[in-house]
Parts: sequence; C-alpha cells; structure tokens
Amino acid sequence: MGHATSLSHFLILSSSRFSRLGSLTRLLSKPTSLSGSFSSISVTGQGFRCCCSVATDDTSPSVKKRVVSGVQPTGSIHLGNYLGAIKNWVALQDTYETLFIIVDHHAITLPYDTRQLGKATTDTAALYLACGIDVSKASVFVQSHVPAHVELMWLLCSSTPIGWLQKMIQFKEKSRKEGVENASVGLFTYPDLMTADILLYQSDFVPVGEDQKQHIELAREIAQRVNHLYGGKKWKKLGGRGGSLFKIPEPLIPQAGARVMSLTDGLSKMSKSAPSDQSRINLLDSKDLIVDKIKRCKTDSFAGLEFDNAERPECNNLLSIYQIVSGKKKEEVMEECKDMSWGTFKPLLADALIEHLSPIQARYQEIIAEPEYLDKILSEGADRAEELGAVTMRNMYQAMGYYQRRRY
Repeated sequence: MGHATSLSHFLILSSSRFSRLGSLTRLLSKPTSLSGSFSSISVTGQGFRCCCSVATDDTSPSVKKRVVSGVQPTGSIHLGNYLGAIKNWVALQDTYETLFIIVDHHAITLPYDTRQLGKATTDTAALYLACGIDVSKASVFVQSHVPAHVELMWLLCSSTPIGWLQKMIQFKEKSRKEGVENASVGLFTYPDLMTADILLYQSDFVPVGEDQKQHIELAREIAQRVNHLYGGKKWKKLGGRGGSLFKIPEPLIPQAGARVMSLTDGLSKMSKSAPSDQSRINLLDSKDLIVDKIKRCKTDSFAGLEFDNAERPECNNLLSIYQIVSGKKKEEVMEECKDMSWGTFKPLLADALIEHLSPIQARYQEIIAEPEYLDKILSEGADRAEELGAVTMRNMYQAMGYYQRRRY
C-alpha cells in the first residue's frame, strides 16, 4: 500500500515453488449476487495476496467464522479499495465475526510523511465506518495498537528461509524503484508481517482479489512449516495441547468488484501509488471532480458498449464499475448500455458514482467531527484483538521453548 492497498489485499501467484499449491482444490466462496453474499464452491485454487481472512472454531458449530482484513493508511482510499475489498467486508460482517485493521506498520516500509501518518490512520478508520462497517458486528483497530502483530512476525521470520522472501514479486518491484541498496529490511520482511496479520487470529479464509496471490501462498507455506517444526508431539512434550499451532488459510474471492482498473489504463489496477490522480476515483472526491475524471477517462473508438472484449479493457472496466455502484445485474447493464455512445454513458456513470458515494462522504464528515467517538471504537477494537491474539502468542512461545514469565 505504498504497497498493495488491502490487508484484504496481500498476494501473487508465482511460477516458482509456490505453484505446486496452485494445483490444490480449495473450497472457496463467492458472492451469489452483487450484494456480496457468499456461497461455497469447489474450485482449483491459485494462491493469493492478503491481510484479510476468516477463522473458525471447528469444535463448536455455534461459533462464527472469523474474517480479518485491512487497508494501509497511505494516500486516499479509492474506488478500487472500496469495491474490491471494503464493500465486501460489509456483507461479510453479517455472517462472520469480523476484525478490520488499519495496517500502519505496513505503511512505513517505503518513504512516508511522518506528519501525515496519524491523520491518515484516523481518516482510514472513519472511512471504514462510513462505508458501512458496523461496530456492533465488527472490531476496527490500528495494527500498531496490538504489539502481537510484530511479536509474531519476529517468530515467523526465524522460520522463514531467505530464499522464500527473495522470490516475492512485490519486493522485486518495490526495491527496483527504491534501488536495491536503499530498500529497507522492512520491505524485504514485509511478507512475514502480512503472514502474522493472517495467522495471529487463526484465519481460515483470506478475502482477496483475483490478482492478489503470492503472499497467501507464502502464508500457507510458513504456517505449515511452523506446524511441522514446533507443533504436534514436540509441542505436547513441552506441556502444550499438541496438534497444529496455526490453521492453514484459504482464499476467498468475490465474484464482482474484485479488481477495479485504472481510469487511464484499463490493463493496470487502480492504485494509490499511481502518479496521476486522474487514474482513480477517491472516495472523498467532490462531485465536480468525479464528473471531470469520468469525462476525461480513457475509452476507445468502437461502436456501442460491451463486457468481456479483450480488445476493450477500458470499456469492460467502466461497465463493471457502473454495474456494481448502480446495483444492477450484468444482463441489465448490457441491455441498457449496448447501443450507447461514450458521450451518453459517461454522464450516466458519473451520476451513479456520485449517488453511491454521497452518503459515504456525508457519514465520513460526521465521524471525523467526533474524534473521541472514533478513539473509543479503535481502543475497544484493539482490546478485542489483543484478547484473541494472546492465545496464539502463548501457544507459540510455549511451543518454541521460551521461558515463560511468572507473575507475582
């Protein structure tokens, strides 16, 4: 985020050692409609990238599965973050126990403005709530307020071969931009922190976009390696319960809205880090700015509008955005727009975006005007996260042979 934007955003399939996991048949879930409801389907999995997840207590059917996800507080949250992740979280919170994180530790591995980090953190939290995260159903907290994320990262680093991290595509891309000699160690070990975010809460599933792959494969590999090195009979001999220390996370892919592309290049993902603000719709953009960005966005010279034509990536992207923000079915959009010109469609899309985002913007202004309310929510969310994470950390320290503190 400077890196990828979502904890619910973290992964990419590699043709290297991770590809063998791609052949596994996984139980995934997909929305049955644009409302984001999920149904189980059996598919051939391919690995992903994440900081979002879902966990279950297998021994009690009455206990909800758990979803954990997040977004970095860098730059403005844009339409891709919202449609690709946050909107789906709102649907998940009705079915699962959910924890949503502002992942500020991830934001410091690239150069950043120290004067803006705090404000960006609270702004991101306020947008979570404005987008529909309900604190009666979900916990919202700041990553750095729960020290166990970093503690677990260090324990995982001790079991992660350097070669695994060297194969990570994100590090290669980011370090090239910074210069390999100037890239931080934090950027290199960033995947271990993502893995800690997933494993700390015993996640079963990881909500990810179709393009988010490699880090979830790494998280699975690390979990399996730690279970082998320290779990089972070895842990039991040290006084533990034995068995696995971590559940092995699986990907959870939304059917619609998983990937929103740039307004200036239909083959590139909408991104906070893109140099041109014209490439994205930010959730807090004014009405006039949204109209201007849609008016100027890249299109093509084909007649009519259509989905799923590989020669028309911008057309597919804009129609997909319209489909989701309007709440219409794909077939309805196809029938409505098939004979439209761009001059007719663009104002239609801009109006739909404004109508969809206006309530979010109004709610955001209400929340940000009450800092004590927001602070209370973040504090209570961190308390809940610490309670859950403490169990994982006690087990890890015991299984790895640490001398435990005696309290008097």
